Amino acid sequence: MKSISLLGATGSIGQQTLDIVKEHPEEFQVSALSVGKNIEKTKEIIREFKPKLVSVQLEEDALALSKEFTNIDFTFGNKGLVDVATYTDSTYLLNAVLGSVGLESTLAAIRQKKTIAIANKETLVTAGQLVMAEAEKYGAPILPVDSEHSALWQSMVGENRKSISKLILTASGGSFRDQTRDELKDVTVVEALNHPNWSMGAKITIDSATLMNKGLEVIEAAVLYDMSYDDIDVLIHRESIIHSMVEYQDTSVMAQLGTPDMRTPIQYALSYPERLPRSTAQRLDLAKIGQLHFENVDFNRFRCLGFAYEAGRTGGTILTAMNAANEAAVAAFLDGKIKFLEIEDMIERMMQQHNNIQNPDVETILHVDKETRKSVQSMIK
Repeated sequence: MKSISLLGATGSIGQQTLDIVKEHPEEFQVSALSVGKNIEKTKEIIREFKPKLVSVQLEEDALALSKEFTNIDFTFGNKGLVDVATYTDSTYLLNAVLGSVGLESTLAAIRQKKTIAIANKETLVTAGQLVMAEAEKYGAPILPVDSEHSALWQSMVGENRKSISKLILTASGGSFRDQTRDELKDVTVVEALNHPNWSMGAKITIDSATLMNKGLEVIEAAVLYDMSYDDIDVLIHRESIIHSMVEYQDTSVMAQLGTPDMRTPIQYALSYPERLPRSTAQRLDLAKIGQLHFENVDFNRFRCLGFAYEAGRTGGTILTAMNAANEAAVAAFLDGKIKFLEIEDMIERMMQQHNNIQNPDVETILHVDKETRKSVQSMIK
């Protein structure tokens, strides 16, 4: 049985991870987990999955829960994330928290040589070189959970990595894929959260609408598979059936297909190298679907994707600044403080005024992250 530390248990990926654990109780157990402020949901999770260690965001919640669940250890805050990530009984860390908050806990788990299943793309975006170097140093496997990177990974199994010529990431196009920029000026939060294919958290859904999510995945792919940005393409694929493709030197293209369901790549990361049955999954029926559609991305329409390529090629702390600016701007949009198109305006301004530092350490990355968020907040005010 694989013992798992789960960061972000009440979020979308966290909940779907628990679905997998529930379906295969003989294969997986959650020994430690972290949550945010959703305490009622946390209580439900504790009663069902019986973890030994739980981290919450606030100290007062930790104290209150410790009185109700006296046989469980509780911790809180950023230290709590590290506590969960490095929990002694766990051999796997599944990092499903949102944002760069997942960086320190991931590094801590790597240094304990745990297997890292990573759904927290911001960790690889802001500190990809550092994370991969530490993973190589300590012999900690990094397994992707994102559907696109899982598809790339599955399409590479048994192949010689040196024979790869191109990676092709697919994108649904998000909530506004058929609307012009003029039509995007006054879109609402509710409209932006209405994704045509996937069920995801609010932040990722907005990132999908701007295509920043795909931009972050391009950076992740470059980091995970040591590929040049010139050899990573993005295609709009409306049906979200082909999750990504790998082109080889002989022009063969390997692809991974499946219905849009994040539980499949989550389970593959946890069960690898085995494939477990999924009794609750919808089977892919290509005859019923009938047609698959593809088109090139318009970088003038989806400016955030261009920002990601620019930051990736530049390297250094501009990756952190871009990611932090995006997180802060998306939060402001979700709170009704800015308009949809202002998200990309704020990212662009932060990138233009950023003083880039190559090969930053963790302290520098966290400092840039903090200062960028403060700058975006001041712009909003």
